[in-house]
Amino acid sequence: MEAYKHTVKYYETDRMGFTHHSNYIRWMEEARVYFFDQLGWSYSSFEDQGLISPVIAVECRYKHTTTFPDEVFIAVSVEDYHNVKLKLKYTMTNNEGTVVCEATSEHCFIGKDGRIVRIHKEYPELHRILTDLSKDK
Repeated sequence: MEAYKHTVKYYETDRMGFTHHSNYIRWMEEARVYFFDQLGWSYSSFEDQGLISPVIAVECRYKHTTTFPDEVFIAVSVEDYHNVKLKLKYTMTNNEGTVVCEATSEHCFIGKDGRIVRIHKEYPELHRILTDLSKDK
């Protein structure tokens, strides 16, 4: 999968000139949307089919600072997947290849009615893709 590229915006930095920590979580969402687009399962197609995938947990380990206008490359991979729960891993690097942040997000799958969706039953093609990607780790 191709890494998502984000250029640090001036407004994303704090008074010290470093990227504010909360922005990394926003970038994870941008990268996640890009990741699913590459899989052929865009977030808009999820929603069109009545599927929602909320974040249920996030963890970030900040390794190196970034500043305006650094480029940050965000590689997304499937760390774990079990029918109703998905854990994604994010590795963020700068132009020199230095890891600036390592993070994970966990998601469940629910229908618009709020009930848990079992992906293997209702979306077998997506289940196959996520299963294959979780085995590739």
